[in-house]
Parts: sequence; structure tokens; C-alpha cells
Amino acid sequence: MGKSWKPSATKRSFIARASYSPISASDHVLMGDRNVKLARLLPLVAACGMLAPMAGPIAPAQAAGNDQVVIANVGDESGVYSSLDGLGAVVADQMAIDDFGGKVLGKPIKLVHYDHRNDAGLANQETNEAIDRDHATLLVDYTNSATALSGENVAKQKHIVQIVTGGGSDAITNDPKYCNKYTFHYGYDVYALAHGTAATMTKEGGKKWYLITANYAFGQALAKDTVAAVEANGGSVLGNDFVPLGTSDFSSYLLKAQAAKPDVIGLANAGNDTVNAMKQINEFGLKKALKVGVMLLFESDVHALGPDYWAGSTVTIGGYWDLDAKSRAFAERFAKKFHGNMPTWSEFANYSAVLQYLEAVKRAGSADSDAVVKQLVGHKINDAFVHNGYIRPQDNLLIHDMYLAEVLPASQVKQPWAYFKILKTIPGEEAFRPASEVKCHLQ
Repeated sequence: MGKSWKPSATKRSFIARASYSPISASDHVLMGDRNVKLARLLPLVAACGMLAPMAGPIAPAQAAGNDQVVIANVGDESGVYSSLDGLGAVVADQMAIDDFGGKVLGKPIKLVHYDHRNDAGLANQETNEAIDRDHATLLVDYTNSATALSGENVAKQKHIVQIVTGGGSDAITNDPKYCNKYTFHYGYDVYALAHGTAATMTKEGGKKWYLITANYAFGQALAKDTVAAVEANGGSVLGNDFVPLGTSDFSSYLLKAQAAKPDVIGLANAGNDTVNAMKQINEFGLKKALKVGVMLLFESDVHALGPDYWAGSTVTIGGYWDLDAKSRAFAERFAKKFHGNMPTWSEFANYSAVLQYLEAVKRAGSADSDAVVKQLVGHKINDAFVHNGYIRPQDNLLIHDMYLAEVLPASQVKQPWAYFKILKTIPGEEAFRPASEVKCHLQ
């Protein structure tokens, strides 16, 4: 069964709150994330009373029947993406439940969470378990697109609402083989990333690109849209190396890319893969001769190495904790529950997704999936994370403002985690794939 959420499982690990000191490559590979596989440490941490309690206890996962509403987070708690999402997303989910009051329609809301370990088969198994044993009515997160698509098949078959906040592949809502009325894509997708970052950098003179791509659903989709964005703006892609997920040594790929003499090395990967690649790009001195297109970047990635490693990088993000007063208020509360760490924008998306789901259950007067879907589709969303948002009826994609940002150097960072300077807001209708090009037709 899914693990019941425990307040003690709330610590990111490898860098002190106010430190920019990079960890060693070996530490990064071994520790992997801000969580350091905390499940193993929970008894000790709890005994020491190290962590702030969260409002409202979460009961053990059990056969719930109709006496409670169960939300299941299926995410990466121990792998290459746990630093950007992981247990922080579970904290954000619980905050949404607490902010909603802990009950909906008079029933207690319970949260369970699973570690899919970036294994699509395991994600499929856990999704089935969340539905059949935990009686979950919402499946959320799914960092890693392969796990998202695997879970999507189950959600489609068993008619359970799934909100993907972690996976970025556009196949989630743009491939007729997968898309269905119960699955929603929330926060970002590869089209928005590519048409923000790659298009901008190509227009600004980075005409020749060389891609280093994570070799699975997300990376492949991101590379495809990056190539399209580069070529649409007068550029070309000289080469594209597909790299196994979890690679720690990028030296051979970087040397090959350097030999091609591009203007831009594009990193079509995420999490620890992006961190390790950027660390070696800096060590090789490549930033002195060319630009780096970081196609997906989170605050945790910047924090892992320190902002100077990333300074000047143009990135596209789905939200930001330091955007306005409302987002900062959420982030300050999050930090108190997560050892001073501000939320990544993926964790922030989890909060919004769970909150909006609960609002939809309330409007529907039922947790029945079909009733909830009717309340989600087309609904306008404005909260601490989402600005000018709505669920597009055609494909269940959240259309909302995205942001073109630049990573600040350490000298301009006013406080830890405040690493992005927002260059411009990209309205949702411009950021995401036009409805006329969408292959899924749910309505």
C-alpha cells in the first residue's frame, strides 16, 4: 500500500539553507537529491524532534470505501528527479489539503505517497495499488514522463482522475494513444519549454545547436520540440546525442558537441542529469566559447551548484515562488515545513493541482470522477501558482501564463532560492501548442 505521509519526512538534504557551495560530483551522484532517501532516516529524525509538524495528521493508507477522500502522490522520492519534486511535492500536497480544511463534503482527506523510482512498470503497479487498495480518487505528480504515461493508461482504464504535474512530455495530452478525459497535464509541457527558451535563444543569435538529450519519453519529446523551435526561427541542429537517464559522466558527449562548433549546447534533460551536465560544462570552460540552452531548470538545480554555474542562462518556467506577494506567502509557509527550503515550481504546481481538485470535488458535490472532470474542464484558475489559467476542453491541458527568466549571478541574489529574474510573461495562448494543432479531441 502507499506510504502514509509523516511530517518527519520533510527534509531536503545536501546544502545548508543559506549556502551556495557546490557539492562534490560523488556526493551528487550518491545522494541524488535534497531528500537523501529520507524514508530510511525517518525514525531517527522523528526521535530527535527535528522537523516542524504539519497541520492535521494523515491516517495510514487503508481500504477507504466512501468514508474518506484519498489522494495518492506517485513520484520520484529517491532518484534523479527527487531534488526538484520528491518529498517536497508531498509536503505541498498536504499543505493544499490543510488549506482546504482537511475535509471535503464532510469527509476527511487522506494523503498517501509512492516512490516510482523512475520505473514505468513500477509506476503502473503503484497506480493500480493506489486505486484498488487505497481507494484513491486523485492520482497526482508523476515526475518522469514514462511513469506519467504508464499511470495514464491505468487512469484511463479505471476512470480515476490523474493530474500530471511532474512529467513534461506532450504525449500526455497530445497523443490519441494516451489522452483521455480523466488525465490532466498541469504546469508545463515540452512545447512551452522549447518555444520559450529555444525560440528566444535562436532569435538572439544562437543559430547552430547541439543537443544532449535524456533518452526516454520526456527527453525525446523535448528534443523534438526544441528542433522545431530552432528551425522555425532560422537555426539548425548540428547533432543530438541521446544519453541514458541517470548519467553522471557527460565528458564524451560534451567533447563531441564541442567538436561540432555550435553556438549553443542544448540540455534536453532535467534534475540531477542537468546538474551534472552543467557542472562539467563549467569545468571544461565551455561557457566561455558558447551558450548553454537549459531546456528545463528548477530552483533546486541552481541551488545544487550555486547560481554562478548557471548565471545568464535563459529558461522557461511555469511559476515562481518569488513572483508576487501571494506566491511568497505560500513559499514562506512551505519553508517552515521543509527546513527552510523554498518550493521548486514543480512542487508549487502540486499544491495548486490538489487544491483545484478539491475545489472541483466541492463544486461537483461528489468525488465521482466523471462529476469532478466536468467541474475541472474549462474552469478558470487563478491561485498562488497559476495565473490566468484554465483547463482546455480539447485536451485537458492547463493553459496559463509561463515565464521567460534569467538565472542571476550570486552577487545579485538577494536571498537563497531567489535565483530567477523574470524577463517577461508569456501568455498561455502563446506559450502552449495552439488548439488547431492538438491531436487529441476530448470535446
